[in-house]
Amino acid sequence: MSLNSSVPPRDVATEKITCPEQPYQTGDLLVSYLEQIGVEYVFGIPGGAIDPLFNALARSARRGGPRAVVARHETGAAFMADGYARETGRLGVCCSTTGPGATNLITGVANAYQNDIPVLALTAQTALPFFGKGALQESSCTSVNTLGMFEYCTSYNSLISHPQQLETKLIDAIVTACRSRTTAHLTLPTDVMRGLAPVAAPSFDLRKLLRAPSLFDCNVFEELCGLIAAAKNPVILLGGGCAEAAGVILEFALLRNIPVVTTPHGKGLINAYHPLYRGVFGFAGHRNANVLLADGDLVLAAGTVMGEWDTAGWDEKALLNRRLVQIDETGKYFARAPMARLHVQGRTRTVFECLVERWRPLGEGAPSYASTVRLDRDPTSFDRNKDDYLPTPLPSYPPAQLSFDAETSSADCPNVLKPQRLMRELSRLFPFDTRFLVDPGNGLAWAIHYLHPRDRRLSGRRSHIVNIFRSSFEYASMGWAVGAAVGTALGSRPHPVVCIVGDGSFLMSGQEITVAVQEKLSIVFVILNDGILGMVMHGQRLGRSEPLGFELPPINYCEMAQAMGAQAFTVHSLYELTALGICGLCRYPGPTLLDVRIDREEIPPMHMRTKVLGMAVNN
Repeated sequence: MSLNSSVPPRDVATEKITCPEQPYQTGDLLVSYLEQIGVEYVFGIPGGAIDPLFNALARSARRGGPRAVVARHETGAAFMADGYARETGRLGVCCSTTGPGATNLITGVANAYQNDIPVLALTAQTALPFFGKGALQESSCTSVNTLGMFEYCTSYNSLISHPQQLETKLIDAIVTACRSRTTAHLTLPTDVMRGLAPVAAPSFDLRKLLRAPSLFDCNVFEELCGLIAAAKNPVILLGGGCAEAAGVILEFALLRNIPVVTTPHGKGLINAYHPLYRGVFGFAGHRNANVLLADGDLVLAAGTVMGEWDTAGWDEKALLNRRLVQIDETGKYFARAPMARLHVQGRTRTVFECLVERWRPLGEGAPSYASTVRLDRDPTSFDRNKDDYLPTPLPSYPPAQLSFDAETSSADCPNVLKPQRLMRELSRLFPFDTRFLVDPGNGLAWAIHYLHPRDRRLSGRRSHIVNIFRSSFEYASMGWAVGAAVGTALGSRPHPVVCIVGDGSFLMSGQEITVAVQEKLSIVFVILNDGILGMVMHGQRLGRSEPLGFELPPINYCEMAQAMGAQAFTVHSLYELTALGICGLCRYPGPTLLDVRIDREEIPPMHMRTKVLGMAVNN
């Protein structure tokens, strides 16, 4: 064509490409099952071998079904699926291509596995005929065996070698993940995903298979009632596994006037200003909670994993003894407390509903399931543009106050905030329905002890979406909160999401903020900037180790965030924090980063005996 031709050149960058509709493939059938159970997003990164799944997601998105959310690293994709599952109660789904994509995914899947989060991981394989031939990024059983690697961080793990296997194995994987609150992994060769589906539509209704059972042993229940009736100083220990049951557990606590403490996992399931709440027992917990458990004659532990975080380093005096009654849906962790007086296996909500019905005649006038209480509110701590969504408050409760030790330092250094004061102010400034995600490290210790979100509800029926305080505990993966905040925000619109993360963790996974920019998610990222790996430094000091490897270079995190498309502010003082206008940040159509300079010399609250740092710490 001559240079003077009147035909304009093609602009490939802006040209709209239309793809012809493809026949119903195995990947389409897989996506149809995800849509059936309400999954909205699949988090991952495209690549050659996983392209058939992304093609199916593109076709799904055009008709309003599940769509792909592209992460910046496969570990971040798994963290996003984790955050989405915690927020919505639905299955979190992540995917990767073969080879390094799959190995990158493993850390995030292992983190979900250790924290009992239902996540389905989908990885690709090279085409079946190429197994053993040294294909590009091959990770079959004859190469770098990724299927074998996932064996140790999933409860269901299988290769789909033929389209006819898809429905059976997919259903097994999803049911295992959802019913047992665990992770599952399926790996699919690219030619299998691209092949024609064996059926024209899903053959089964997964929703019926996922209905939670409500049965439990009636004889064990009667024994439980006898123990409660005889107890003079009972205590309820609320773990992270009873989110669905939190409201009815508090209903029972009010009927029997039983004090309640939480594990670190369960923090956020109960309002910190509840008249029966006595704080957190376990890592970075409160002394009052420890004393209460030690003095009680019956401890009803619901939904606890009985790990190091939940037991204050396996404290036999306060918890692991014959005064313990363990209540759990799956019985998965009964073996961790074999000395308990009683193990009750059954749906936790059903067990406590039956307890409420048993004692309701003795508690006439007690609040009903539908009762809620609106606490006295600081006018700066919520958005006045939002409609009040709770009924009239009950007049019989005393003014809200913290009933456990949570003092904070009111003195701020001239150019730095005390971290304990920062946590208290974050609780006060953000709206009641804010979801707080806290990354492992020093910040988590500060947050467990001093961050007290208020959600105004003191009792009553609730959905599973009640834990507004979340972290990665058992596996404690640094950088978890950044990706998890993205998944949470996608599942929680329009509720505010706050990600509290250390500067070291942000350097590991801060690039995922660009996903929040792309998706226009209103997330506030609070970087605890002390210029160090805080848990490492304080751990070395407490353990009298060599001071090595904890210093970080000076970095302008505001410019870093702005370069990625987020708005950002540096915060040196309490005045600068309160002057930001938090409600405006929560309404901003995109992420906001706060580079908060905190005092690096403040020692995190290690009030419970713990081996998390590799040594015994007794304060």
